[in-house]
Formats: sequence, structure tokens, C-alpha cells
Amino acid sequence: MATYIYQAKKDPQNTVEGKIEAQSEREAIEKISLLGLVPISLREDNNVAAAETAVSQVMVPAGKSGIRLSSREITIFSRQLASLLKSGVPILRSLVIIRDQATNQKLKSIVQNIYKEVEAGAVFSSVLAQYPRVFPALFIALIRAGEDSGALPEVLFKISDYRAKQEEVVSRFKMAMVYPALLAFVGIGTVVFMLTFVMPRLTKLYKDMGQGLPVPTKILIAISSGLAQGWVWALVIIVALIVLIQRYSLTKAGKITKSIIQLNLPLFGSLVLKSELARFSRTLELLLRSGISILRSINVTIPVLDNEIIKSQLNASYRELEQGGSLGRSLKSSKIIPAFMTNLLIVGEETGKLDDALTEIAVSYERDTEEAIRMMASLLEPLMILVMGIVVGFIVVAMLLPIFEMNVMVR
Repeated sequence: MATYIYQAKKDPQNTVEGKIEAQSEREAIEKISLLGLVPISLREDNNVAAAETAVSQVMVPAGKSGIRLSSREITIFSRQLASLLKSGVPILRSLVIIRDQATNQKLKSIVQNIYKEVEAGAVFSSVLAQYPRVFPALFIALIRAGEDSGALPEVLFKISDYRAKQEEVVSRFKMAMVYPALLAFVGIGTVVFMLTFVMPRLTKLYKDMGQGLPVPTKILIAISSGLAQGWVWALVIIVALIVLIQRYSLTKAGKITKSIIQLNLPLFGSLVLKSELARFSRTLELLLRSGISILRSINVTIPVLDNEIIKSQLNASYRELEQGGSLGRSLKSSKIIPAFMTNLLIVGEETGKLDDALTEIAVSYERDTEEAIRMMASLLEPLMILVMGIVVGFIVVAMLLPIFEMNVMVR
């Protein structure tokens, strides 16, 4: 990323200066606009370290950029504010009501700061932009569109509905994974108990028998001994691997590798693709219906996605669209984006009903995603039972084989 030094108008009387980090001048201007400023000049600064260039402290007061809230709390805040404004309550009075009834101290503090700055004459969306980890660029862009059109309550309702839908998808996935995760936890605990507690006692019995042991029993004894003697090193290695993988996944190469693996996994790859495309379509449709231009809408929508491969395809499409191309036709050559989506986008652009086409795409992929989650959960449950049954069965058979052989010899 490059660092840019800018001058911008905060209001007709005040000019501010700052630094901002962005991939291009266009993105820098977009970020400055999201802060509620009107850019006057912009130039690249190559002498500033990347760590100092996120956003100048002139624009983001200390402490604000690090505050976080849960997604659910932001959704509730949006719906409460929408309901109050829709009922005719002024925005300052609405913020006081939300502040007084908030139980989360961080949210109470944020709403109080928003109230003070709005009361002092600041634009609501500009104040929200000072909390980039609480209110993302999508949220700010929609709020600004609502302010410009005079339909802020309606936009807030759309935001809360959109966020609730996204949270519902995530919640369904987590709920679908609860039972397989519980099976895995119980199964692993059972295996560890048998290897570390039961097997050492049986090993003494086998030694007293003074006979050769079957191969499965020897394998089990070796695993049990290794686990008993080297469990500390095993734990250290596992933790180190988790930390290394986690850190690598935060790098650009790691994100790309993770994205490629996600898209190529059986069953899960289709789920990731459809869920990402559903999110893209739903977000872009929401922005377009709020009166935001297609280019700015796509620019705000792409960072919402998680998969780097899909994002790169959409970024390439965005560049073609900047040069006067078509969104649907630019995605036509992609090996990832399904023909169903590209054909609907082309038809939507030709008929001037792109938002309706995006709605249809989003509904279709959301339905497919829900079905894929149910199917994956229904397959994982018997698969986990089968795997754990095989493992536990092997351990039990390996433990009992010497006893069976001894009985045969006695007879």
C-alpha cells in the first residue's frame, strides 16, 4: 500500500491535513470521503513507514480506532436508531435514549461521544467514520447515502435487515457444526483416556503373560508409550503449528493459499463460493438501491468478502467497468464465477434492472448455502460416528486380542 498526504475541507471554514494508506489515489479519495471530508489535494508520500500510515491521528482520535463491538450489538444499535427516527424522534434525542438503555459500557461510551460531536455540529456519518473497527466502510457509505437522500431511517432499517440476514447464516453454520464438534471432542477424549489410563495397566498384564503380542497390540502399546512419555512435546508442537499457521494465514500469501484450499475442498468449496457470491450480490444490491453509484458500490462491496481469489476476480471486473465495460460480461471469462450469475447480471444490465437481478442471485445462493449447510451437517454426523467407531473399535480389539489368543492356546 502507498501512503498519501492530503488536504481536505472539513467544512466551509476549516481545512485539515492528514495521511492515509490506500492501494491507489482513487481508493485514497474514497477513504477520505468516507471520513466526511472533501479532498482538495492529494500526493503520495514515499518516506513514511507503513506502520504510521493507517489514518492520521488528526482524523481518528486516539483510542477510537481500537474499539470493537460485536456484530449483534451494531445490528441492534442500527434497528433501535431506525425505529426512533422513523417515529419522529430527533437524532440527538434518539442517541440519548439508546445511550441510557445500553448495557454494554463500550457501546454506551461510543454513543455518548457520537452524541457530543453531532450536538457540536458534526455530520453523523463523519462521526461514525471515526470508529473504523465498529462501523465498516459499507455501513458509513449507506449512512451517507441516507443522509444525502433524506431517507436515513429507511437506510438504517435496510442495514439492520442486511446484517441480521448475514448473522443468521453464520449462526446456522455454527449450530450445524455444534453436534459434529461435540462428537469429535468426546471421541478424542475417549481415545486419550484409553491410551493414557487403560492401556498402561493392560501392558503390565501382557508382560506377565510372557507370550508374543499381535501386531495391532504392539502398535497400540507404542502409541500409548509415546503419548505417556512425550505428551508435553506433542502439546508444544501442536500449539506451535497452530500459531505458525495462524500467523501465516494473516499474510497475503497465506490468505491466497487459504482461499485456494477453501474453494477446492469437497462440498465445503461449493459452500464457500455460494456464500461469498450471495454476500456480494446482497451487499451490492443494497448499495445500489440506496442510490450509490455502481463503481463506488462495487468498491465498497469487495472488501466485505473473505476469499482472496473471488476478490481478485471482482477487482479485475471493477477495472474493466471503470473503462466502460460491463459487470456481467467482464465476469463471463472467469473460471470461478458460475454462468448462472454472469447471465443474470448481463440481463439485468441490459434491461436496466441490475438491482433486481442481484436480488434474484442473492436469494438463489442464500437458499443453496442453507441447503449445503444442512447437507454438510447431515453427512458430518454419521461420518464422525463412523470414524470414531473405527478408532475405538481398533483400540478395543487390539487390547483384547492377546487375551483371545491366550484362551485359544489354553483350549
